[in-house]
Amino acid sequence: MSTINTVDAGATSLLRFATAGSVDDGKSTLVGRLLHDSKSVLADQLEAVEHASRNRGQEAPDLALLTDGLRAEREQGITIDVAYRYFATPRRRFILADTPGHVQYTRNMVTGASTAELAVVLVDARNGVVEQTRRHAAVAALLRVPHVVLAVNKMDLVDYAEPVFAAIAEEFTTYAASLGVPEITAIPISALAGDNVVTASAHMDWYGGPTVLEHLETVPVVTDPSDDPGRFPVQYVIRPQTAEHPDYRGYAGQIASGVLRVGDAVTVLPSGRTSTIEAIDALGQAVDVAWAPQSVTVRLTDDLDISRGDLIAPTATAPSVSQDIEATICHVADRPLTVGQRVLLKHTTRTVKAIVKDIPSRLTLDDLSQHPAPGELVANDIGRIVVRTAEPLALDAYADSRRTGSFLLIDPADGTTLTAGMAGTAFAEAAADAAQADAADDEEWDF
Repeated sequence: MSTINTVDAGATSLLRFATAGSVDDGKSTLVGRLLHDSKSVLADQLEAVEHASRNRGQEAPDLALLTDGLRAEREQGITIDVAYRYFATPRRRFILADTPGHVQYTRNMVTGASTAELAVVLVDARNGVVEQTRRHAAVAALLRVPHVVLAVNKMDLVDYAEPVFAAIAEEFTTYAASLGVPEITAIPISALAGDNVVTASAHMDWYGGPTVLEHLETVPVVTDPSDDPGRFPVQYVIRPQTAEHPDYRGYAGQIASGVLRVGDAVTVLPSGRTSTIEAIDALGQAVDVAWAPQSVTVRLTDDLDISRGDLIAPTATAPSVSQDIEATICHVADRPLTVGQRVLLKHTTRTVKAIVKDIPSRLTLDDLSQHPAPGELVANDIGRIVVRTAEPLALDAYADSRRTGSFLLIDPADGTTLTAGMAGTAFAEAAADAAQADAADDEEWDF
């Protein structure tokens, strides 16, 4: 099977990343410094920030105001909502999500990091790794964010001491590695002074690694979609039934993962019926091959009963279907999730009725212990659940596909999003293996 030629990780590539950290660790200041020093701030934006800073009695512009856009955020000096910003350098384009640090807004980090390829976790050099740091590392691990940057901020307040940075980096790396985070890069910075954010610091000659921007520009994010199984959730059925196209029947949507080729034998799920890809239309042109995340229209050789929510996948790698789903979730609603609760489950383009059959455990993030049978999960809780759906679903394990292994639980009464779910095991296998090796009684901590 031939591979797909992807673009080089250069000027045309896009990196989605999120920032996270405890309150007052300097997330918004880091983002503001990143935008300012990379010349990504418009003159009127900078003028508005300087004006707002003067009104608050500050001599220098408070770069955190570039992302803290809500009035309540500016008044309190904290981040409440997820602030998205787009910027670019000659080497790469970026979409960043500046997420809140307070524990009550952990759910907002889930939103910001759910599509991120990299997470920047900030730590105050004076405080070191705290509970919220561990919480953010756990969320990044649960969401399978492939790259994590530990930014040890406010190094200027600890006299740029290398031992302080080294101790924090070792503690965080050990914890994150136990969760199965595949790659961790530690960088000592001062967001306020600009040390190691865009330009190298003159105060930390003992550090020889990249600046934050250098790492963001060079971290590999482009992958070969041929490595992933093909998944095509049907979004819309196209049947013009015109004189020009009397028999046209196409299935439109965005390829969630992998590659589709003309001539591929495919299975339609959950029905299990099989056919062959007759044609693929992309941007009004017929193509022989398409890959994620392209939006295309697929035509099959057989007239099958296919509608929105069905999944088309190559027969050789088609997922299994089930009505019983075991998953790790982060509860995001203010109202609790309880055993026996009736919900709607949204997976890709398919929404079905479901019931929460069991909540086996809730995760305690400070020591990764499990609290068995909690009965309910409240806002910002992370736990394991078992859900029974009214109709079969074709879910992959989240470890195999972040797109087709994720789902939402929705309140059927008002449409409120209750929970973000990740099918399958909680953390990466490396975490379970490490915990098992360390446990004296050979019992895994996996909840």
